[in-house]
Amino acid sequence: MNKQQLKDRTKRFHISIIKLCEMLPRNMAAFQIAKQLIRSAGSVGANYRAACHAKSPADFVYKIKVILEEADESMYWLEILKDANLVPGNTIEDILKESKELVLIFSSTCKTARDNLLKQNLK
Repeated sequence: MNKQQLKDRTKRFHISIIKLCEMLPRNMAAFQIAKQLIRSAGSVGANYRAACHAKSPADFVYKIKVILEEADESMYWLEILKDANLVPGNTIEDILKESKELVLIFSSTCKTARDNLLKQNLK
């Protein structure tokens, strides 16, 4: 997957989260979860765009770590929505699967970038 495809994918993820949150019940718990979820999902895409313009390999690693944290947080909030039965399971499954895939992608990216940075520093 190239940079543009991942930019598009993280943007679609954020949009799907916004649409999911529009379907949530209108109560205090759902509102608070939606607020956190929209913020963390948006941060994934926004920070990936920033990582694409990193000033150095170390800056790239730092930004990818932030993205990984935000993707994992998004997955957490999705799991809470599912476990609290705030949305039907079949509604959230695809988005939850995507969040898990993004965590795996950015986890792998972080490891590779960190390894490359260590190799570069050893030279």
